[in-house]
Amino acid sequence: MSKAHDDGEDSANTNFQDIMSYGDYLTLNSILLSQNPKSNAHDEMLFIIQHQTSELWMKLILHEMHAARQALKCGDLPKMFKMLARVTRIFEQLNNQWDVLRTMTPADYTAFRNDLGQSSGFQSYQYRMIEFVLGNRNPNMMAPHSHVPAVYKMLSDELARPSFYDEVVRYLFITLDKHEANLPMPQLTTPHTSLPEIQERWKIVYKDIHKHWTLYELAEKLIDLEDYFRRWRFNHVTTVERVIGFKRGTGGTAGISYLRRMLEVELFPELWHVRGEL
Repeated sequence: MSKAHDDGEDSANTNFQDIMSYGDYLTLNSILLSQNPKSNAHDEMLFIIQHQTSELWMKLILHEMHAARQALKCGDLPKMFKMLARVTRIFEQLNNQWDVLRTMTPADYTAFRNDLGQSSGFQSYQYRMIEFVLGNRNPNMMAPHSHVPAVYKMLSDELARPSFYDEVVRYLFITLDKHEANLPMPQLTTPHTSLPEIQERWKIVYKDIHKHWTLYELAEKLIDLEDYFRRWRFNHVTTVERVIGFKRGTGGTAGISYLRRMLEVELFPELWHVRGEL
């Protein structure tokens, strides 16, 4: 007669009185007690968990991007490539989350929307930090965080250092030119704008990918990343339009019209524009 379980020496430990358990390691009690709906509406729990999990994924994106920037500065390209691939997969995961939120109808959302007050995803400092790290830098976007000195300082510190794309451009020029004489100045406090000299060097790479394979691989990793980042923004737009139409956002933004303008932002413009010259 077969046994339904193994109670021998290899059986799972069930006594966690004095040792760390799965829940202890993950501090699950703190995580699972952090959903505090403001209304009795059924779908508010979905809304909260959707945004909390998004913030956790964004925390991992920042963890990976900070390390990827450092790896690039140290010349450790294989390590950086792995991190960029992981970030792309995280954005894919974030895109899939919108499918869950889309199960919420306009009536479902209306049942608790007023309970959100002035809170809005527009105020996510981690999202803002991701944009700053990648190169889309607008100091005006720091204003919603001025009431939290530690967060404001973190964002200010990021604007004082070259973005990840600035470091990519530096690597591109040094690799091709063998010196820093023609290196463009980092675009620290403005969104990265396309520069002809940068695009010209990416053109050199794409014209002879076998000679410049590492730079070519880097370029395509960045295209992958931005591709999924754009999809994330696009899915945000379509989800918001599906749920609230053209109402103003809870945080005071113009809603859909504001989000649609964000779709026009290019993080790595030269890599997109060079394709028209090949």
